Amino acid sequence: MSDVIVIGGGPAGSTAARICAKAGLSTRVLEEHASLGYPVQCAGLLSNNAFAECEVSDRSVYNTVRGAKICGSEGHSLSFDAKTTKAYVVDRGRLDHEIAVRAAEAGAEFSLKTCVTKINPGKKIIHTAGGEELPYNILIAADGPRSVAARSLGIPPSPFIYSGIQAEVPWNGDPSLVELHPNAAPEFFAWVIPMSEKRARVGLCGMKNVPDLFAKFLSRFPGSTIHSVTGTIPIGIRRKTFGSGCMLIGDAAGFPKPTSGGGVYTGIRSARFAAETAVKSVEAGDTTDAFLSQYETLWRGDFGRELDMGLKALEFRRNLDMEDIDAAIDAMNTPEILDLIVRYGDMDRPSDLLKRLMMKPGLYGTFGRIGIKGIVRSVFG
Repeated sequence: MSDVIVIGGGPAGSTAARICAKAGLSTRVLEEHASLGYPVQCAGLLSNNAFAECEVSDRSVYNTVRGAKICGSEGHSLSFDAKTTKAYVVDRGRLDHEIAVRAAEAGAEFSLKTCVTKINPGKKIIHTAGGEELPYNILIAADGPRSVAARSLGIPPSPFIYSGIQAEVPWNGDPSLVELHPNAAPEFFAWVIPMSEKRARVGLCGMKNVPDLFAKFLSRFPGSTIHSVTGTIPIGIRRKTFGSGCMLIGDAAGFPKPTSGGGVYTGIRSARFAAETAVKSVEAGDTTDAFLSQYETLWRGDFGRELDMGLKALEFRRNLDMEDIDAAIDAMNTPEILDLIVRYGDMDRPSDLLKRLMMKPGLYGTFGRIGIKGIVRSVFG
C-alpha cells in the first residue's frame, strides 16, 4: 500500500505528489485520462505568482501581459499598463505535463486511464472503473469540481458552479493587455487573452445561457476559430476539506478565485499544505481527522480570507447592471486610481487594492451607491 495516493494529475495533484515523493513517501497518482495535461479546460492565463508556484521552465509560455483594458458599454473603458510582466499566457497542456514529469522524476508513480468511481471512507478503499480496490493511508483528492472523493465523503458541492467556453481567434490588438468585458456576461465577465499580435483566446464564463452569450461575444471577432474548450468552475469553498484520511485540494475543494475563476495559484498552494500535512501524518503514524485538521488551518491562514472576500465580491457583482458597471469604470478612470491599480493590483490577493480604493474620497459616491463598501466591512470589519 502506498503512503499517499493522489487522485488527479493536474497542477495541484502533481505538485502534491512531487512533494510527497521527494520527502520519501511512496506516492501513486491516479489519472483518469490517457495523457497528462489533456484535455485542456483552462483559459491559460497565470499570474506571476501562479506561474512561479508551478516551478517549471518557460517552454509553455506563448506571451506575457503587462496590464488590462476593462471594456464596458461604448464610451466606457479604462486601461492600465504596469510596464512589467504581470501574467503569463501559457499552453496548459504543456505546462501540466512538465509539472507531472517533475513529480515522476521525484519518484511518484502515475497510473493513467485509471478512473476512480467511488471511495469507501470507512474502510479507506478506492474503487476504480477497472475493478481495482486500492487501500489508502493518506488520500489527496485533486479530482476537480465533480470530485468523487468529496461526494463519497458526503461533503456538499460549492455553492456556485460556473461554466466557461473559450476559443482561439484571429485578432489584431495590443498583445500586452488582457481585455475584460463584464457587460458581455451578466454574472461574471468575458475576456480576450492575447497569444500574439495576430491571435487571441476569447472566452466567457457564467451560470446561465453561456453558449448563447458566448456566441454573441464571439461574433465580434470575424474569422475562423480553433481549439474550442469548455470547463466547469466551482466557486465557493466546500463546507469541509478533509476527513477519513483524505484532503481535498484545488478545484475539488472549491478553491478557484471568485474574482477571476483562476485556480492554479490556490490549487498549488493547497497542494503544498496537503503534502506537508501528509508527510507529518505518515511520520507520526496518525491519520485521524484531528491530525489532518491542520491542513485546513494552513490553507485558511494563507488564502482563506481572500476567497471569502472574493465570494462576497462575486455575489455583489451578480446584482450589478450595465449602468452600475459603466459608472464604476468611469469613476476609476483617473490617473490617481490607475496608478493605485498598477502599484497594488494582485490577481491572486486583490483585497489590499480593494481596501486602498475604499479610502479614496473620489470613489465614495459611486462605490457607496452600488454597495461595494459593504463587502470590505463584512470581510475586514
